[in-house]
Amino acid sequence: MSTSTPTPTPTSPEHETEPLRERIARLVSEGAYGELEALLESLHASDVADVVESLDDETRLTVVRMLPAELAADALVEMEEGEEGHEVLAQLTPGEAAELVHELDVDDAVDLIAELEPEERARILAELPIQEAGELSGLLLYDEESAGGLMNTALVSVRESLSAAEAIEEVRRQGREVEDFYTVFVVDELGRLRGTVPLDDLILADPDEPVANLVEPAQASVTPDTDQEEVARLIARYNLVALPVVTEDGVLLGRVTFDDVIDVIEAERTEDLLLFSGVSDDEELRGSALAAVRARLPWLVVNTLTASLAAFVVYNFQDSIAAATLLAVVMPVVAGLGGNAGQQALAVTVRRLATSGGPLEKPTRVVGKELMVALVNGAAIGLVVAGLTAVVALVTHGADPRIGLVVLLAVWTNIAVAGFAGAFIPTFLHRLGQDPAVASTVFLTAMTDMSGFLLLLGLYQLMIL
Repeated sequence: MSTSTPTPTPTSPEHETEPLRERIARLVSEGAYGELEALLESLHASDVADVVESLDDETRLTVVRMLPAELAADALVEMEEGEEGHEVLAQLTPGEAAELVHELDVDDAVDLIAELEPEERARILAELPIQEAGELSGLLLYDEESAGGLMNTALVSVRESLSAAEAIEEVRRQGREVEDFYTVFVVDELGRLRGTVPLDDLILADPDEPVANLVEPAQASVTPDTDQEEVARLIARYNLVALPVVTEDGVLLGRVTFDDVIDVIEAERTEDLLLFSGVSDDEELRGSALAAVRARLPWLVVNTLTASLAAFVVYNFQDSIAAATLLAVVMPVVAGLGGNAGQQALAVTVRRLATSGGPLEKPTRVVGKELMVALVNGAAIGLVVAGLTAVVALVTHGADPRIGLVVLLAVWTNIAVAGFAGAFIPTFLHRLGQDPAVASTVFLTAMTDMSGFLLLLGLYQLMIL
């Protein structure tokens, strides 16, 4: 595809302010494909993807077929998750689909065809050159959320036994076939990774200087089964533009580039946000209402069971509530303060776990810190709430002013429990190998509600009744 900007086709004044989607639909219906192609080629692939997403199925297919193969392929890859770019690919003939797949980088091609049904995938692979089809088939064996599923096997590498002059020639030769390479990897005679060599060092070196003298050790590398979240963490930690993927024996297989990691980080943050809210990561953001019900209902059932425990506590202290109706007013305040304090500790701890890349080195220090913060905050907030409660009790003459002391102890202790639980629960789940964002909120809410009600009503019964 030409990189020059096409000359815009003149349009009539009444169409100058026409929305892009309606304009494209009109051009398709009028058969003005020359004007349509010029219009779309002036857009970035991401913008073309937005346009394609907004069209109906028939118009969408027409537009994809008339676009240059490279632009059409990039647009399908750029389509938002849930818009099913692979479904558009499946609607094309195997030959048309193979032409688009051929234009993509290997990692993008794998991402696109991995979502297809096995029969559809096989038909497309059969239309590709044998070597390319075999390479894609091999990459499809890796988990899509692993380094193997992210890696691009197209890279530039030189042997450490070459001279600087020979290495430069090799870089030129390979660079013509590799798009957007940022790093020159150095391997030994068996293809094992030895490190990288900066291009400026290679160019400025004496022509006879061995590459072995210029190589810098790789700051990090991963195996194909490494989780994509760990890949993203390593690239962010060491500020890498490309992370090498190697076998257990150190043989260089491919690379994961920073642009792929940006997508991973966005996906992982979305997953964590959904899980933190008690929503399964299986739910697509743009999925159907039925799919959303299936994903959310189980968590609501669990939440119902845990909430029932708190209700059971209240039921067993109904005599205390009947004796002092002010308790019913204060109960949601005590439980709500505990819940908010626990959520603060939970959010900080989950974030700390996510950025640590492994178990916390000193979990007792983390839990201890949150407990100390909760004790201080609980004392301050407890005094305020207790004072207001005591004033209300005195003004209304309907309750014992000592209820203020009960509220102080209940709020203070419940916030302390919440701070401890907010740090301990995710740490404990992480130690067990579970995602701390999945169940922490449900258990934390149940604990703060039960402890809040039990403390308030129990202390009132012990101290006043």
